[in-house]
Amino acid sequence: MAAMKPRTGDGPMEVTKEGRGIVMRVPLEGGGRLVVELNAGEAQELAGALKEVVG
Repeated sequence: MAAMKPRTGDGPMEVTKEGRGIVMRVPLEGGGRLVVELNAGEAQELAGALKEVVG
């Protein structure tokens, strides 16, 4: 039987390219992760929106 990892929100944000998509995993307060799959255009749009807010 394979070892089971606990599902916690601890850890860094991760972004990986999986096939044609980009998968972003964001740790959440209280545990768990938000997992979002984006295409290249959506990732560019998200990057632009974040740059506007962050500077």
